[in-house]
Amino acid sequence: MALRLVREGRHGAEGVFGGSYGWSSAGRFHHAQSQIHRFLNIALGGYVRSVNSYSAGASAVILPWILGPFEAMSRNNVTWSQIEAETDVVLAFGGMALKNSNVASGGVTTHIERGAMARAAARGCRFHLFSPLRDDFPPEAGAIWHPIRPGTDVAVMLGLCNTMLAEGLHDVEFLEQYCTGFDVFSAYLAGGEDGQPKTAEWASGISGVPAQSIVRLAREMTAGRSLVTVAHALQRARFGEQPVWAGAALAAMAGQIGLPGGGYNYALGTMGHTGRRINAVPIPTLLQGRNGVSNFIPVARISDMLLNPGETYHYDGREMTYPDIRLVYWAGGNPFHHQDLNRLRSALARPQTIIVLPATMTLEREDIGAAGTDPRLIAMRRLAPAVGMSRDDYAIFADLSRLMGSEDAFTEGRDAREWLAHLYEPTRMALAERGWDAPDFESFWERGELTLPSAPDDGGMLRAFRQNPQSAHLPTPSGRIEIFSRTIADFGYDDCPGHPVWLAPDEVPNEAAPLVLIANQPSTRLHSQLDFGAYSQSSKVRGREPARLNPQDAAQQGIRDGDIVRIFNGRGACLAGAVLRDGVMAGIVNLSTGAWFDPLDVGDGSLGCGHGNPNILTRDIGTSKLAQGCCGQVTVVEVSRYDGELPPVRAYDPPSTELATVRTA
Repeated sequence: MALRLVREGRHGAEGVFGGSYGWSSAGRFHHAQSQIHRFLNIALGGYVRSVNSYSAGASAVILPWILGPFEAMSRNNVTWSQIEAETDVVLAFGGMALKNSNVASGGVTTHIERGAMARAAARGCRFHLFSPLRDDFPPEAGAIWHPIRPGTDVAVMLGLCNTMLAEGLHDVEFLEQYCTGFDVFSAYLAGGEDGQPKTAEWASGISGVPAQSIVRLAREMTAGRSLVTVAHALQRARFGEQPVWAGAALAAMAGQIGLPGGGYNYALGTMGHTGRRINAVPIPTLLQGRNGVSNFIPVARISDMLLNPGETYHYDGREMTYPDIRLVYWAGGNPFHHQDLNRLRSALARPQTIIVLPATMTLEREDIGAAGTDPRLIAMRRLAPAVGMSRDDYAIFADLSRLMGSEDAFTEGRDAREWLAHLYEPTRMALAERGWDAPDFESFWERGELTLPSAPDDGGMLRAFRQNPQSAHLPTPSGRIEIFSRTIADFGYDDCPGHPVWLAPDEVPNEAAPLVLIANQPSTRLHSQLDFGAYSQSSKVRGREPARLNPQDAAQQGIRDGDIVRIFNGRGACLAGAVLRDGVMAGIVNLSTGAWFDPLDVGDGSLGCGHGNPNILTRDIGTSKLAQGCCGQVTVVEVSRYDGELPPVRAYDPPSTELATVRTA
């Protein structure tokens, strides 16, 4: 057995990468990431793990240095109830698309965002959208759209900061009492470091946002209760740490961090977890055990790891070494969902063994559905029998543990149903201790759901810090908001210096690739899940993923609505269906992620995709040496009408047991 050979061989657990991205189930027990990590920890003593996420690779690293933990800044901060009652103006960099806030790991049982935006707008709250895509806000918000060139949000933020500074609108008292390093940042705004004051006019020339709009917004956000938000999209690109940091600095200059409905909330509206009250009791959680392997990688660096064993790289102030991975065990996600798929293809050819076994889907097993910000605990009953040879991950790992002599430690003598009752018990006990409704497991299962009480809407860590900065100081090196970070400055990273700065994109439109591709999240599915389903299929164009273009760009290429187009650059090419929309800024093509990869031979030894997967085009490079996050949100491409014979989409065909051959188109 490959796992036993690894455990007993010279590479040991340090040669195993435990791959899982965790989205495969809303259930708390059959959560593939927890299951595989528990198995590898118990059976092998550990594994090389990944940290952070593709969604928030840069923000999860920068936020603890400047404000506090990612979860506290995104989930336990400003709520939609506060916005409804208190907020006068919202500056949403990257927007708040409902397609994003409609989903969350663990599930969402009540969607509140659309109604909250409508009620806030009716009260007079003004939403401002900075995005190349107009529908990154729902119409109920009545948002004012500021079309902005991708990757230039930091310039606009700096222009707003400079305007506040020049007009004396910044909150000097707040900056002195709650922040550190503003003197360094203000000198940069004035042009002290590079000779270029970061004026509204300067920002306008970079971003395309009119200078008068920037000046007006700086005045507006300091005249009432204002909130700055930054979407995941902005930090899924080169130098992605900068918009997260610059947004926090902008909110600090306005002096409203910690006020109800004001200040800064990272990623509000990005997922269903944000803007809600957290639960007052714990939700069921499967313990994963202790990992005896210390090495890890930032999650988006998997190709680098497999292609470059033994090489060093920088991450969060440390010099790290890529491990020599001989076995990859992947569960609970698509291992072929990453940037630059041709490079990933080469990387996945390096390990001696890759294990991916057929597992059941959510509807084929029993589980408990819960999320830390959702007020319902759900009894998830099996609705369909397992298909083919698929089995629950737990059953697979239990059998593997038996073969490896660790069954008792892994299962603890419980079958799946007994585990559900065991994991439910801490939640029941916490409810009972507070005198709330706390039925036993069988009663809960019979009932089908249980209401979980919410904790007070207290503004979390930032509110407590504002109310008492001495006793409730932030967990940053200084205990304050770090507009300038001595720690990060001492790392010496040229791509992430010690305060927010403008770093021009290092991949820009050119003669060969004149358009900017935005590979955002789709509106008809979660990532690539159920892409074969009727709802996802309803958006396809002649079976291909829709690619949205501005009519002006389409006309230049003779492209009409409904045409099949070829999208390409130096990394690859794909086929997609043209959809013309004036809500897409000129110079942009929007091709969402998640179309199942359908390989095509493009004639140069590399693969393309006949179905419209944008990751055949995106760059596999880190955001910076600090975070090494994912840069899959934007790249540059060319688009042309495809007039050749249209190959069939075979992405949904069952796998063949024979050696596959790559077709040509």
